[in-house]
Amino acid sequence: MEKKIKIEKYNSEWEKTFRCLSSIYQRKLGDLILSVEHVGSTSVKGLSAKPIIDIDIVIKNKYLLPPVIKGLDELGYFHEGDLGIKNREAFARTNQNVPKDNEGTIWMEHHLYVCLQSSEELKRYLIFRDYLRGNIEAVRAYERLKRELARSTNDRETYTQGKGDFIESILKKFQKVND
Repeated sequence: MEKKIKIEKYNSEWEKTFRCLSSIYQRKLGDLILSVEHVGSTSVKGLSAKPIIDIDIVIKNKYLLPPVIKGLDELGYFHEGDLGIKNREAFARTNQNVPKDNEGTIWMEHHLYVCLQSSEELKRYLIFRDYLRGNIEAVRAYERLKRELARSTNDRETYTQGKGDFIESILKKFQKVND
């Protein structure tokens, strides 16, 4: 049986957790990375979301990927590959104490990716996030859609696909403004 998709009201702990995780990645990876981005619904204040933090570590080029993989491995992550998305590498945790912080912290669920600075997927995530951060009407509409989808399906792929048209409409608005 598939696990029910759970949408929770916005929780300020999501941002605090992201900042703690980001600090660990920055200390471990240092100059190998350009930035650590909080993306996805948990990155938008006031937006209800699945309680899973999406994180993109941004690197300048593919030559930096091997030492980044090594550093993340030392923190307890394992490299899953690009999972079909060009210039974005996925990482999974070996257990709830990852990343290892020498304090035995149990971290909330999160998805970790390493993206090349030139990644189109990264650009899309940042555009969508930034649009929502500045548009409360879009946040409300997106939240209604997400709740409706969560009520109508337990299948994560169907849920994700159901958000596609809304996301694409936002990205097209941005593209028109910048053409």
